[in-house]
Amino acid sequence: MAEIHKRSKPLAVNPLKASQALGASLAFLGLRNCLPMLHGSQGCTAFGKVFFVRHFREPIPLQTTAMDQLSTVMNADDNVIEGLRVICEKSRPEIIGLPTTGLSETQGTDLRRVLKIFRERHPQFEKVAVVPVSTPDYCGCLESGYALAVEAIIDTLVRESAIHGRRRKQVNVLASSMLTPGDCEAIKEWVEAFGLRPVLLPDLGDSLDGHLVPQETSSLTLGGTPHREIECLGEAAATLVVGRSLNRAADLLKARTGVPDYRFDHLLGLDACDAFTATLAEISGVAVPARVERQRAQLQDAMVDSHFMTGFLRVAIAADPDLLVALGQFLAGVGAVLISAVAPARAEVLDRMPTAEVQIGDLEDMERAATACEASGSVQLVISNSHAAATAERLGVPLLRAGYPQYDRVGGHTCAWVGYRGSRQVLFNIANLFLGNYHDIAVHRSVFWIGTPRQFESQPARPTAGARLVSH
Repeated sequence: MAEIHKRSKPLAVNPLKASQALGASLAFLGLRNCLPMLHGSQGCTAFGKVFFVRHFREPIPLQTTAMDQLSTVMNADDNVIEGLRVICEKSRPEIIGLPTTGLSETQGTDLRRVLKIFRERHPQFEKVAVVPVSTPDYCGCLESGYALAVEAIIDTLVRESAIHGRRRKQVNVLASSMLTPGDCEAIKEWVEAFGLRPVLLPDLGDSLDGHLVPQETSSLTLGGTPHREIECLGEAAATLVVGRSLNRAADLLKARTGVPDYRFDHLLGLDACDAFTATLAEISGVAVPARVERQRAQLQDAMVDSHFMTGFLRVAIAADPDLLVALGQFLAGVGAVLISAVAPARAEVLDRMPTAEVQIGDLEDMERAATACEASGSVQLVISNSHAAATAERLGVPLLRAGYPQYDRVGGHTCAWVGYRGSRQVLFNIANLFLGNYHDIAVHRSVFWIGTPRQFESQPARPTAGARLVSH
């Protein structure tokens, strides 16, 4: 069990974490015809919009209650009520996500009370679902805010029922924030291979996968989990929960509906994929498809091919807890040595990290730990988001980009990390980064080398002191 330590320093020098409000907004972006409205200042929403646009390179629908100095001190209830009214009239969404920010939380806003007033004043919008969620950005991180939003979605939209199993082929999938849109698509294909019908909550693979649409502009999300499907989660045969951060949401769904669930910390690596595959075979009652068996064999072959690069590879990782543990366990399973592991906030799953210590901190903490481990050798690979590019450059090692945000590369959000194929590709990416940064010893040309001048010129070598060409 890893020990959790937090350094006592007054500020984040090289920040790693993103706020809970951003995480909640991300979860709402995975719902169809939804519009998140952050209750806070305009700057809070503007930052979130830039954050997601740079990562996904797609239009991101976000709105704000635009709290100013007066409403912050006196009362911001009317900002929420008027904002909801305008959105309902102009955009006509099916769902409005309403996360708080540090400003509104410090003020002490009671969103449920304000929402009740809105319903009383504007009964004509009763069919528009509004999901309030408390996400102060002075605690937690993107992952915890995302999990709180998923829990709030279930609490607001899923009614108590006892009809689980009515849809015998439906399988609910609660998808953690560590899953990319590419991961979501891969999970759906994985489940469908067993003849089952997956319903992901949220479904970023349908809304933020990067596809052209006929509409020139839209103020709402153009894909994601439909409202009607969320209401029918209680009719599924089973629920698959990917990510320990969603345990509270899973507990609530199970209590509301009685749908049996199966929980997985992650789906990266051979053991995790085997457990997920066995569960799908159990739920569906069918044998593992041949193509899934072949993908498993391909991953095994990739592990053999890359073990010279991954064995004893010294790695430093900084990421949100679910992703940190997924990467840590995967790398430890292929022989890598974890020199430094940093998370932006505490979480239960960090106990499963295969290291002696996990640091709660920022990228500076990762860099210091990476340079302090001289006994284990210097770090050879950094895994983190794009903010760690400068850190990796100072350490003189390559960076494998993972998590949020990835703004200095195109298509990072479409990469699939999960499953046999995803794990195989991650192995290849790590091995290629290693090969691209570390080279074999340069070819040595002996001073007594014998050959023609033309042969020598066709095989250039770095000259050494006193070297001369001997020919006949």
